[in-house]
Amino acid sequence: MAPFLFLFRFVCVSAWILLGLLTELLVFPVLGRVRRRRVVGAWSRVLLRLCGVRVRPVGAPVARGAVLWVANHVSWVDIFVLNSVRTTSFVAKSDIRRWPVIGLLVAWAGTLFIDRRHRHAVRDAGRQMRACFERGDAVGLFPEGTTTDGSHVLPFHAGLFDAAVQARVPTQPVALRFLKHGRHAPELAFVGEQTLVANLWFLLGARGVCVECCFLAPIPASAGLSRGELAQRAQAAISAAVRGESA
Repeated sequence: MAPFLFLFRFVCVSAWILLGLLTELLVFPVLGRVRRRRVVGAWSRVLLRLCGVRVRPVGAPVARGAVLWVANHVSWVDIFVLNSVRTTSFVAKSDIRRWPVIGLLVAWAGTLFIDRRHRHAVRDAGRQMRACFERGDAVGLFPEGTTTDGSHVLPFHAGLFDAAVQARVPTQPVALRFLKHGRHAPELAFVGEQTLVANLWFLLGARGVCVECCFLAPIPASAGLSRGELAQRAQAAISAAVRGESA
């Protein structure tokens, strides 16, 4: 850990976050949807640099047209990591919206929040996802429903895969691997009872942090899979990549 490095990065990140929030309030209202998405992508790339996080895409991400990106969930930075590759509308549990500051940022980044306590939450989220697909957007999903330390992948909740099945768009599994000096770094995960402040201490004070985004082979809509089969195939592919069995 490097306290001075942490302090320097914390000040820079705080200023950048403030600028982002001001951009949302003052600039976004006069920008069209395409320009707003470009701003979010560029802002995410700068945020990660200020955090000391290098993103290394592996494989071929679907860069154009509607696609469902399905990823394992490790940290609060996951949304910005994927946004740095392609601006994406994410589906996330409503709890994230209540996180201090980060909740505002992920909402600004175009996140679709789902409150599973509500009876029709999955159906409503699916409708929003299909609207994104109709615009040719990428939609991101963390179907584990929680974070892990990145060493394994939990079973996937299949409900929201139905939107991709109904819209007949491809699903691309994405394995996120958090590394420090080339080794798996579970201490960087935002998991368990850890506070956001504690996680920032580990992340902003660390050197040599890299997040590998392993874009795996897309599962075409023509495969004719049910939402449960699609979820299982995506989970198996990501789990193998996380264990280093594929890339």
